[in-house]
Amino acid sequence: MADFAFTDEQIERYSRQMILSEIGGEGQKKISAAKVILIGAGGLGSPCAYYLAAAGVGTLGIVDSDKVEVNNLQRQIIHSNAKVGMYKAESAKDTLSALNPDIKVVPMVKRLTSENVIEVIGDYDIVVDGSDNFPTRYLMNDACVLANKPLVHGGILKFDGQLFTIKPKEGPCYRCLFSEPPPPGLVPSCQEAGILGSVAGVIGVLQASEVLKLILGKGELLVGRLLIYDALSSRFRSVNIRRNPKCPICGDNPTIKKLIDYEIFCSAKKGKEG
Repeated sequence: MADFAFTDEQIERYSRQMILSEIGGEGQKKISAAKVILIGAGGLGSPCAYYLAAAGVGTLGIVDSDKVEVNNLQRQIIHSNAKVGMYKAESAKDTLSALNPDIKVVPMVKRLTSENVIEVIGDYDIVVDGSDNFPTRYLMNDACVLANKPLVHGGILKFDGQLFTIKPKEGPCYRCLFSEPPPPGLVPSCQEAGILGSVAGVIGVLQASEVLKLILGKGELLVGRLLIYDALSSRFRSVNIRRNPKCPICGDNPTIKKLIDYEIFCSAKKGKEG
């Protein structure tokens, strides 16, 4: 990293953030060297990936097995009408590469499973969870705890959003907050209950901010804090989360030593990302 030199064009591109004392040239080098993988190129993954690409994150992995549909375009800003029918991961690569040709975008048209997730996230420094189904959320949590990788979680529904950051060995995990998934059918999906598109934008951009803080080692992360956003009242509130010493994956005596079948665990069918 010490030998990394920016071109005049790169200096101009990143000048507005490089003048920040918390970033500067050294911070921008960290951003350029970082590898971040996003699970889902949907409502959350779209704004998050867009801002990470704009900031110059060197490598962005995009995991999504779905194709772009017209009903996605109300909130999934990384896609366009011309991309309908295209795989979301490939569509995201086109958009991000056009925005910033400096970065490397790795599209992965696949669904994550207990068998492939460790390999998929293996080369990346930070994981962003933009999924909207419980099996994937628990899978990502457990995989990141076992692999000791930071995970930035986000969730959205109707007019509400939430996010928090998981740093294994330093704070609580998703299971500490939600020890068990809700019964099937109790919590509707965005497809069933709806979502205000701008809420996805708010939470996705906040996820991007968490990622950049992780890369830079600056600021106060949402580790041990759940940030909740209510668009109807225009209010944020923060709820403290404690690590559960009896947590089966990150507790003092963990019982989960390897990844399980999360479809069976959640008793739910696979849903779509974002």
